Amino acid sequence: MPSLELKTNATISDLNTFALEFSKRSAEILGKPEGYITVSVVPVPIMTFAGTMEPAFTLIVTSLDNITPEKNDVYSKELAQFLNEKLGLKSDRGYMFVSRSECLTR
Repeated sequence: MPSLELKTNATISDLNTFALEFSKRSAEILGKPEGYITVSVVPVPIMTFAGTMEPAFTLIVTSLDNITPEKNDVYSKELAQFLNEKLGLKSDRGYMFVSRSECLTR
């Protein structure tokens, strides 16, 4: 049940199309069915990073069962490449937070 939340001040010309592309690519990168993926894209009009207002981002990735230090390196590189290709975001202009979630049942 991966969940990805992207906050960015980069210009996104078609938010719906980008969100759908991000969902599909995230499923491929994380190795999970897209039917389990939740993507939130939050445009942020004002965001600073490293003291400037150049395009930047934060990305929070939470998932069950597939988060390890080795995989995190692969996930980070591939997600950064996607953000660069689609939004022109450089990997040194943001932070990614990848964490393993525990499933809670009642």
